This record gives sequence, C-alpha cells and structure tokens, in this order.
Amino acid sequence: MHDLKSISSAFAIDGDFLAAVPFGSGHINDTYQVVVENTTGPAKFIFQRINHNVFRNVAGLMDNFRRVTGHLQDKLASLPGRDPSRETLSMVPTLAGDTFHVDGGGNHWRAYVFVDDACTYNEVRSAEHAFQAARTFAEFQKLLMDLPHPPLVETIPDFHHTPKRFAKLTAAIQADAAGRSAQAEPEIGFALARGEQTNVVVDLLASGGLPWRVTHNDTKINNVLIDNADGRGLCVIDLDTVMPGSILYDFGDQVRTTTGTAAEDEEDLGKVTFQIDMFEQLVKGYLSVGREFLTPAEIGLLAFAGRLITFEIGIRFLTDYLEGDVYFKVHKPNHNLYRARTQFEMVRQMESQAERMEAIVAAAAQA
Repeated sequence: MHDLKSISSAFAIDGDFLAAVPFGSGHINDTYQVVVENTTGPAKFIFQRINHNVFRNVAGLMDNFRRVTGHLQDKLASLPGRDPSRETLSMVPTLAGDTFHVDGGGNHWRAYVFVDDACTYNEVRSAEHAFQAARTFAEFQKLLMDLPHPPLVETIPDFHHTPKRFAKLTAAIQADAAGRSAQAEPEIGFALARGEQTNVVVDLLASGGLPWRVTHNDTKINNVLIDNADGRGLCVIDLDTVMPGSILYDFGDQVRTTTGTAAEDEEDLGKVTFQIDMFEQLVKGYLSVGREFLTPAEIGLLAFAGRLITFEIGIRFLTDYLEGDVYFKVHKPNHNLYRARTQFEMVRQMESQAERMEAIVAAAAQA
C-alpha cells in the first residue's frame, strides 16, 4: 500500500482522510478507493497511480483526460435529463491546480470522484448488457465528435497500427529468436495468409476514406459503468488510451472481447465459439446511437472490424511467442501460442459467418 493519506492531502478535497482500499481489477495502474469525511458525511474518490513505464507522457495523457472529461461534462450539462456527475468522470485537481501529483518516490497520481450506485462487470451477463455497453461507447464517441483542436496526444503511439503489428510478426518469424517457429507452423501459415487485410483501415484513414475520431481503444465490457437501478450503460471509464483513431478499432475490440465463449488462453479449441447473437446485440446497441453520425464507409466495415482486431491481438500473441515471451506475462508453457490459437479460431468462425454478420449490420443500420 502507498501512503494514500499523504497523497490525498495534495488534492483539492474537502474532508478528513478516513480510509483507502485497493479497488478494481486493472493490470496497468494501481487503483484505490479513498474515503474522506466532510460536513455532509463520507465522500468517496478513486485514486490511481499511473504506470509511467507504460504511459511515458503522463502530462500529455492527463491533458487528454482533462479535455475529454471537461468536454463531456459541458455537453451533458446542455442536454435535458442528463447528469454530468454520473455520466462521465469528474477529475479532482491538485491543490496547485494541476491534473496530477508526483509524490516523493516519483509516482504519478490522479484523482476523480467515485460514481456511486453503479458497477463494472468482467464478463457480459446478458444480451441487454452487451447492448448497453455498445450503446454507451457509441454515445461517448458521439459526444466527442466536436472536441476542439488540437488533436489529442497519442498516449501509446501506433497502438492499433495493424500493418506495423504484422511487420513485427514477419520479422519475428524470420529471426526465430526463441527457436519456436516449428511448433507454430499452422498459426504462422494462418497469419501470413491474411496479411493483406491488415492495411485496410490504416490505408483508408490515410486517404480520407475513413474519418479520424476520438476513440477509446480499450472497449472491453469492464470499462463501462452499469447503473445499479436500471441496468443502463452509464459512463465510460479507463480513459488512458483515448486518442485519435478509427471507431472500427473500438467496435472491433468490443466484438473480440464480448462474443467469445472461452477464456483468451483456452487450450481446447472445441470450447471456443463465436456467438453471432451477441454480435447482433453489439451491433444494435452501437447503431442505436451510431447511425446518427457514422459514415457509410464506417458502417460498411463494422463486421470486418471484429475480424481485424481479433486477428491483430492474435498476431501480437504469436509474435510474443516467437520472440520468447518478452511482452505479455505467461503462466504456463506455450501460453502465448494458446492465446494466438484462440484468437485465430475466433477469426475463422467470424469468416465463416461473414455474410450473416454483414446482414445484421445492414438491418440495424436501416432500423
């Protein structure tokens, strides 16, 4: 535990420190719920130690955080029936007016108000849950369409630059630094046969065929707060990777993380199933808002986006396996190879149902 009492004293919080406990299931930052006592009773806040080894430009990241949350609060305040205090994060500045605090050990800290009567889930609980998560991410993107210039900082450069991910894979195959290519011949063959598709979104962004948007880039289910009272998607959280990109990255990652039946590292591929009905709920939820602002080109590539981003994470796992497990943490032999196989099996099944996926998108776009 860090000294949260001392750290909290650096922020503009009215009240006396009562307690701090670890919070959430994130793997990058250290997160705590801090409780203070003020004149109206206990008040809760979230404190996070930002992992500055992953996010090297903390000042840029936190300027993104400030601009995005401030814009969302202003937009929500102008809309009847909306609640900015619950539908976006509310950042707490330091006493010096900064967006983050650096403690004596060089750790970077931020704070924001805890949103009560809502929670996150690590797995999709129902079709309605998937619908609400997709709708909430679409609403997030819609509200940020008119974020004033300049563009946001790239907190992780080339995060979804799939051609560069593929180029790294081909280099790893050629180098075979860990002597593992023979064990991964089927996976290597699968990946190399699909290399051309990695350029689609990047090339269209470069040519103007797709618009640049403010995107979240980590759209798994546990980055949406769900209202306890009515099950409605309430608020998008974990804003560290919010930066310029394509909405296809965001929707594709929702498909990847929501539609499968098995764990990411499942060894028995017979347990891996792409759930087309869950895909349909994501499409309906996303387009219930997205049809108002998405271009025809974006809508036309929504089904493809699921395959692309699932393939992307698959080649990242395969690359790491071939390089000797230097990036992703592993907990058993061939762990990254199992991860790659699971992703590629999902891609296979999406490819086999591509026509049906396209029909689902077309129907939802016209609803």
